[in-house]
Amino acid sequence: MFFVTGTDTDVGKTLISAGLLLAARKYSDNCIGIKPVSVGCETTPDGLRNDDALELMQASSVELDYDEANPVALKQAVAPHIAVQLAGGTIDLEFLVRHCQALDEKYPGFTLIEGAGGWRVPLNEHQFISDLPARLNMPVIMVVAMRLGCISHAILTAETIRRDGLEIAGWVANSISEEMPYHGENLLMLEKKIKAPLLGCVPFLEQVSAESVAAHLNPGSLFQGN
Repeated sequence: MFFVTGTDTDVGKTLISAGLLLAARKYSDNCIGIKPVSVGCETTPDGLRNDDALELMQASSVELDYDEANPVALKQAVAPHIAVQLAGGTIDLEFLVRHCQALDEKYPGFTLIEGAGGWRVPLNEHQFISDLPARLNMPVIMVVAMRLGCISHAILTAETIRRDGLEIAGWVANSISEEMPYHGENLLMLEKKIKAPLLGCVPFLEQVSAESVAAHLNPGSLFQGN
């Protein structure tokens, strides 16, 4: 199991996760993506549905039930601890831990657990989304949005992940806009400072899809030693 986090919200975690799931199929038969907590869900005849969770389901090599892919779905597009309060509920970290463990055991292979927003997003007054990978001792994949400020955001996120006692298994540089001044220079500094395998450098894509992203990713290092 790997936990996918971002240096902020809207950095392309889901798209990169979906691309990794497709690229990983050459290494594993079972490749599944899970979005334990989602916000901004739409009401459908089948219940609340989240676009990110649906995208992960589509990229998975195993057909998951929606509740398997996204056990906590919240309607309001705000921070999870606020969204769940508005829904009149709570988020149980231990439930999320058991859920992820059960799916990993049910479908042994390559499992990606996508976080919500950045590393320190609150689930409630006392717990963060980062407590989930910490409880499961999961290696982390970090998605860095290539934009102004990315170096500081990436270094701070990497430092915090390691301070929490977790390994950074790899990172992805994701170009979310058509032009970034001194892209190469920023990328070089990130490679020097993050000190983890670069799994891919995804350029700005006119036609965005999990397939087009997968073409720029190499998850091979994630399977070394397995």
